[in-house]
Amino acid sequence: MLETIKNAFRNKDIRKKLLLTFLILLIFRLGCYIPVPGLVRSSFESAITGNDFLALMSGITGEALQNGTLFALGIGPYINASIIVQLLTVGIPALERWSKQGEEGTKKLTNLTRIITIVLAVVQSIGIIVLFGSNTAAANDGATGAIQTSLFFDQMWLAGLFMTVVYTAGACLVMWLGERITDFGVGNGISLIIFIGILSTAGIAIVDKFKVVFGIGVTQDVSQIWNIVLFLVLAVVIFFAVTYVDLAERKIPVQYAKQVRGTKMYGGQSSVIPMKITGGGVMPLIFSFAIISFPSMIMSLVPAWSDELEWWSAHFSSGTVWYILVLAVLIFAFAFFYAQIQFNPEDVSKSIQQNGGFIQGIRPGKPTAQYLKKINNRITLFGAIFLTLMAFIPSIAFAWAGQDLVNVFSTTGILIVVEVALEFDKQLQSQIMMKNYKGFLK
Repeated sequence: MLETIKNAFRNKDIRKKLLLTFLILLIFRLGCYIPVPGLVRSSFESAITGNDFLALMSGITGEALQNGTLFALGIGPYINASIIVQLLTVGIPALERWSKQGEEGTKKLTNLTRIITIVLAVVQSIGIIVLFGSNTAAANDGATGAIQTSLFFDQMWLAGLFMTVVYTAGACLVMWLGERITDFGVGNGISLIIFIGILSTAGIAIVDKFKVVFGIGVTQDVSQIWNIVLFLVLAVVIFFAVTYVDLAERKIPVQYAKQVRGTKMYGGQSSVIPMKITGGGVMPLIFSFAIISFPSMIMSLVPAWSDELEWWSAHFSSGTVWYILVLAVLIFAFAFFYAQIQFNPEDVSKSIQQNGGFIQGIRPGKPTAQYLKKINNRITLFGAIFLTLMAFIPSIAFAWAGQDLVNVFSTTGILIVVEVALEFDKQLQSQIMMKNYKGFLK
């Protein structure tokens, strides 16, 4: 990775793209520290504690949600909108036709994603304001809540409208920054924004730990240095294991028969169909954490459901038996569901047959589709087991280094960091290769 970046800076065009990418990421990080007038920051921190999904979203935004800053929503609404559009593309014929119309269809799907992003940003902003405001009001025995209404003529609705506009605008600005990286920088802008948010959260936690070691603003405890060393060793081991599994794939050989068309001969070559173990990436984990946390979020918004919320927290809070079982089942279900979306055996089989290819020992057509489906199910099973283990192993391992370091890297965060780093390296290498390729004339 470091060697690739070093080579990239030697090329003027790639260097400009890299500098633009780093500049936009810096702007994003600055926005994560811009405070919003009229907020009680402590109410956000208390509401995040104990809610796995909100903690996950706060980690992705680099603790911007926890601090209640301009980019509190981060890239979350855009991610959810992209997932919704991707799922609707499978079930709605009109959207499926758009996905097959090339650049024009992609523009239509992009505009639809932007519209859904704005709607989700408004809904999430209202939910955050109501949730955090009710928590603060309960803590202060009827105080004004997360928003200081004295700044808005003591009108709660005006304060809520202001916060909704601010947070929605912040989410749209983050979406725009991500698209600028994709268009004019290097790599996928949305993925890089999530990547830098996760690393920022981890960096803040480690810096706080070093403050304890050197006694900066807190009571000095030199022994904490061993916790930091143990945490770094565990992080390296876990990242190595995740990278090893993420790069693993099953290669199915495909042989193409020779075909004579006019005066030219085509085919006669062999190729492979790569099938990754973790083909669904982190999506099964994101879906699972979102669903298991959704009931508690809804019940928190309705004061009349306080008894139901207490029961849910007692039985489905993080670490309970029911929480572990339900989360494992959801991960398995979504792993297979997302594998079906990402890899369609019928379409692959049809494409192979149309190009005169075949898998040795398997007849073209339906037998090939059944064979690919069988292989895909087996690989997905191992991938689902891996994701299920990864949902719990990091927190258990990091607990050895201290309870305050347990949530530095979440499971989803680790997988996202690995996948984005590998993808960024691949795209950078491809651009370097294109710039250095001189062609057959030279």
